[in-house]
Amino acid sequence: MAEKNYVGAGQQIQWYPGHMTKTRRRMEECLRLVDGVVEILDARIPMSSRNPDIDDIVGRKPRLVLLNKADVADAASTDRWIGWFARQGVRAIACDCKTGKGLNRFADEVRTMLSDKIRSWQEKGMGGRSIRLMVVGIPNVGKSSFINRMAKGAKARVADKPGVTRGNQWFTIGGGIELLDTPGVLWPKFDDPEVGRRLAFTGAVKDAVVDVESLALDLLREMSLYYPERLCERYKLETAQDVEPLELMETIARKRGMMLRGGEYDYERVSVMLLDEYRAGKLGRITLERK
Repeated sequence: MAEKNYVGAGQQIQWYPGHMTKTRRRMEECLRLVDGVVEILDARIPMSSRNPDIDDIVGRKPRLVLLNKADVADAASTDRWIGWFARQGVRAIACDCKTGKGLNRFADEVRTMLSDKIRSWQEKGMGGRSIRLMVVGIPNVGKSSFINRMAKGAKARVADKPGVTRGNQWFTIGGGIELLDTPGVLWPKFDDPEVGRRLAFTGAVKDAVVDVESLALDLLREMSLYYPERLCERYKLETAQDVEPLELMETIARKRGMMLRGGEYDYERVSVMLLDEYRAGKLGRITLERK
């Protein structure tokens, strides 16, 4: 296997700052219209799957974090992340936005988060007021899946009334809650190669812009360190600890019959298979960013 350089997602860094300036300005304008923020993250890589400026943008606005794709994340790690967010003063719940698992807690968590504000509304005779929330998240983290699941296919509405700016996408999800889709696109910290690598692992960065063979070797390195038993179970290996990633890849290729003529290993095919099986959860519930 020829030595290759894994570039990752940093190629797009040149337009990130200006793009984010516009999005940030629009978000700050819309924050005045909402009572709280729903931030969606990938439970497998919570820090890498968020915008680094989000704390500063949101400020003191109440926030609920949804750790999406928790069904393919390490449950113990997800619990530790929920505890970590709690220590930062932010509520978090584990969920799967595609199937809706865990989202049955959403409305109750929102009301708990905004309990003081709701009590104040009731004292002022405004108990029937809708709760308005802005939904934020980087591309491919599950923001659309969440909105579609909660809105149950309802179309976005554009309202022209006090407190609702024309042109914003609002969704009524029942239970007296309205969701505002993010006015603009948030991006992760692409100038950090570790962030790009983790996003590429999960498929949030298209394989077309990365070297899949180097990426698969990186995944094997991580797996052999933290989840060697999962590799052994899936690929019938005797051991995966203290084994070089290339040796692991070649053993897996041999066991799966991914060979070329002349006995050469089909590195590209086995790399694609490894990444696909990880993303599909076939290697088990794995978290690549731990607390």
